[in-house]
Amino acid sequence: MNHADFQFEIYRAGLCDGPPRYPVDVAGLQQAAREALDDSAYWYVAGSCGTGDTAAANCAAFGRWRIVPRMLRAADVRDLRTELFGRTYPTPLVLAPVGVQSIVHPEGDLATARAAASLGIPMTLSTAGSFSIEEVAEVAGPRWYQLYWPHDDEVTLSLLERAAKAGYETLVVTLDTWTLGWRPHDLNRAYLPFLRGNGLATPFSDPVFRSRLERPVEEDVRAAIEAWIPMFNGRAHTWPELALLRDNWDGPIVLKGIQHVDDALRAVDAGMDGIVVSNHGGRQIDGAVASLDALPGIVAAASDRLSVLFDSGVRSGSDVFKALALGARAVLLGRPYVWGLATGGEAGVRQVVRSLLAELDLTLGLAGFVSPAELDPSVLVKAEPR
Repeated sequence: MNHADFQFEIYRAGLCDGPPRYPVDVAGLQQAAREALDDSAYWYVAGSCGTGDTAAANCAAFGRWRIVPRMLRAADVRDLRTELFGRTYPTPLVLAPVGVQSIVHPEGDLATARAAASLGIPMTLSTAGSFSIEEVAEVAGPRWYQLYWPHDDEVTLSLLERAAKAGYETLVVTLDTWTLGWRPHDLNRAYLPFLRGNGLATPFSDPVFRSRLERPVEEDVRAAIEAWIPMFNGRAHTWPELALLRDNWDGPIVLKGIQHVDDALRAVDAGMDGIVVSNHGGRQIDGAVASLDALPGIVAAASDRLSVLFDSGVRSGSDVFKALALGARAVLLGRPYVWGLATGGEAGVRQVVRSLLAELDLTLGLAGFVSPAELDPSVLVKAEPR
């Protein structure tokens, strides 16, 4: 598929219909979402921890690497197909897990899943999803499941069993959010969607969790909320506990939130199949290392023993290009598709993904390459300090 053709699809449509309904640049799309959402919902997505320094560092890190194009190469036909965990996907793009999507659009995860399915892109359903594991599976294409790991092994095993039964292929375990970071934008509004019953479709539909309650969820929602919050928030898991997941999940397991080489190597020792180099988009620790800065060292130490994926700060096709060149096997996209969801539901998500893939496709070709597999650090140079 020639993703770059999307630009001429837009130009041709403009002859009859005018400009595209939704902005194709992320900044414009974010502004459109800002106008569509109330302050609490917008800042829950847009906000970062502390001063926002980590989120800013994520984006700035991409600017420190510059692409070196090569000329007079037959790069007019590209192939973005990428192999991950023994399966070939049409592109190196995965939709990252994002919780409580219903606060930005009533169809939430369902709209996201349909958009991803139409493009063959894996969609990662969050444990904090607005629709159940089974409901999303009914409309999803390639599906991954993200686990916010409960401190109740029977509930954990129930979630894994449900996800496997519903056809989720890859388990993504988020490590960096065992308790919430300091998020001033949310604190200034005293806004945490979970306390208002949002993002709880997974536990509220889980038979084991429901068995822990004195009364059914429908009869006492507040008690159910108060039972779930401490079950997944406030206490850290440890490396030995990964054995529970490895013993009870037959597919690939990916640890999300790795920023240190030693942790990447421990993931190998624990029998994990992949890691996501990520700082949760700057939402957890203020002043943390930018994910892109952490990526090369982790790739050098561990990429021959597991698949290294990347997340945090991705805003463009050229960002994806740079992360792939620095060794990531695939890239997870977060906030931009949520802005598309807020602005246009399923169609908005689809346009965001198609726009990013078109830019990646064009960047790849104009730089003189035909496949992500051709990329390595030699196609980049470090920018001179200003």
